Amino acid sequence: MVTFEAAVAGGIPIIKAIREGLAANTIEWLAGIINGTGNFILSQMKFEGKDFAESLAEAQELGYAEADPTFDVEGTDAAHKLAILASIAFGIPLSFDKIYTQGISSVSPDDIAYCDELGYRIKHLGIAKRQSSKDGDGIELRVHPTLVSETALLASVEGEKNAVMVYGDAVGPTVYYGAGAGAGPTASAVVADLIDTVRIMSVDPSGRVPHLAFQPDQISEAPILTSEQFECGHYFRIQVADVSGVMAKITGLLAELDISIEAILQKDPETDGDDAIIIIVTKPVLEKRLMQALQKIRELPFSREGIVHMRVAEFED
Repeated sequence: MVTFEAAVAGGIPIIKAIREGLAANTIEWLAGIINGTGNFILSQMKFEGKDFAESLAEAQELGYAEADPTFDVEGTDAAHKLAILASIAFGIPLSFDKIYTQGISSVSPDDIAYCDELGYRIKHLGIAKRQSSKDGDGIELRVHPTLVSETALLASVEGEKNAVMVYGDAVGPTVYYGAGAGAGPTASAVVADLIDTVRIMSVDPSGRVPHLAFQPDQISEAPILTSEQFECGHYFRIQVADVSGVMAKITGLLAELDISIEAILQKDPETDGDDAIIIIVTKPVLEKRLMQALQKIRELPFSREGIVHMRVAEFED
C-alpha cells in the first residue's frame, strides 16, 4: 500500500486537490514554487541584496538547504515533484528524464535588479502545460528560473514557502499555498497519508495503490515536448560595445525572425570605454526561433560573450 501526498509541497495537499477536488476538470496547466530552498535563496537575493553564494550559506545555516544542496539549487528536486504532479494532472507516465531542468546558481543580483526595474520577479518554477499549436501538440515539462509579473500571485510567495497554481477548464485558476518543508508540515502530510492508507485498506483489504485522477487504461500518449518547442516570452541580457547603431541592429534581427518585443532596458557604461548593457523581454515566441536570434546576436562584432537568458511566464490569476 503506497500513499504519497507528502512527496510534493510539504503540508500543501496539492495531490489530493488535483486528484479529487479538480476531478471534474481537464487540467490545462499547472505551475508552482515547489522547492522552498530555492525560493528562500531568491528571496534573500532580492530583499537582502546578497549574492547566490551568501544566500545559499544562510539557507544551509538555517537548515533549509542540505550540506550538498545540488538537488535543490539545480532543480532536480523540483523536477521530481513536477513529474508526479504532471502524471496525475495529465494522465501521463512519470517522465522525470524528459523534464527540461535548469537551476538558479547562475541567477545574479544584477538580473534580479533589472527584472525589478521592468516589473518582474524571478522565481524558480516547475511548469507543466498542454500545448496545441501549428508546431505540434504535446506537453511542456520544465523547471527553470522564470520571470513573472510583480503583480502575479506567485510573485508574492517568499522565503521557504511553496505555492502551486492549477488551471482547470471548468474552475479556472486555483492556488494552493503553504509551508513546503519543515517538521510540522511534513508530519501533517505523512499522517494524512497514513490515515488515507487505513481508510483505503478498510474498504479494500487487498491493499491496492490509491486511485489516480485517471484509469490505468487511459494513460495519455501525448508527447513530451523538447525545449525548442516551448512557446513563451523570453528575457535576455547582452553586453555590447558602446558604439552607435547597436540597438537598431539587434531589434532588426529580432524583427527578421518575427520576434516581438515587450520591453527594452538599456544601461549606458559608467565610464568611457566600458561596455553597455541591453536587456530585452520578448512576447511569447517559439524557443527554437529565439535561439536562432541569440546565435545571430552572438555573432555580431560588437557583442560580448555570455548572453544571459531566462524565460517569462504569464498566468491568469
